Amino acid sequence: MKRILAAAILAATFSAPALADDALKAAIGGSQRSPENVKRDTYRHPYETLTFFGIRPDMTVVELSPGAGWYTEILAPYLRERGKLIAAGATPDSKAANVARAGERFKQKLDANPAAFGKVQLGAFEPGNGVFSYAPKGSADMVLTFRNVHNWTDEGDARLKAVFRSVHDALKPGGVFGVVDHRLPASTTQDATASSGYVHEAHVIRVAEAAGFKLAAKSEANANPKDTADHKGGVWALPPTYGNKDVDREKYAAIGESDRMTLKFVKQ
Repeated sequence: MKRILAAAILAATFSAPALADDALKAAIGGSQRSPENVKRDTYRHPYETLTFFGIRPDMTVVELSPGAGWYTEILAPYLRERGKLIAAGATPDSKAANVARAGERFKQKLDANPAAFGKVQLGAFEPGNGVFSYAPKGSADMVLTFRNVHNWTDEGDARLKAVFRSVHDALKPGGVFGVVDHRLPASTTQDATASSGYVHEAHVIRVAEAAGFKLAAKSEANANPKDTADHKGGVWALPPTYGNKDVDREKYAAIGESDRMTLKFVKQ
């Protein structure tokens, strides 16, 4: 009887829909977001993605390589009052001049809206230079990366492995590592540097598991069955980049943004 009851409780736990996160919806709908970024919600599905990863407003969250801050604009106000956001990437203090300039530009974006971004902490993260000092060991509840894995993929995956090890170190036991990236069909050969911008999902899982993670779940929230991943110029042919400029632009616009894997790993 006890076993039956326990099984029923477990089944209910995993089948129950996630509770609506009104604070996250408010952050996604907030005026701190740039209009150009908001337009891409239809492809990037921020609410579905972040709720799938299990984010809460009281977490310490690391965002790896935030770029121009597309997700930062959502995460910063969401975590501002009860949690912490560490933007791990270029910082103005970098010893590399080009990285320092990029870090200064990102800091200027944050400084321009202190009400929304004033509590974001910058952490040094430069995989190409071997810098991974973005968070103390065992301090983060969640680490997120969006469309960056292909940038860290090199022959032998030394850089990617180093990144994943650093994430494992930064997370608390049971912490979540959320990964979104352009997905290469399993039937298509991936070159050693993922030069097309697409990566095999199985490859990402293999490297993550070797770093000590367990795959907890997959989501198709960011899937796009229209994307064949075989474009001239790679993933950058698609919007929003349109790397081929006006060549076949209508075709690429009809496809939309890339087909993406969305993977949730847990530190064991």
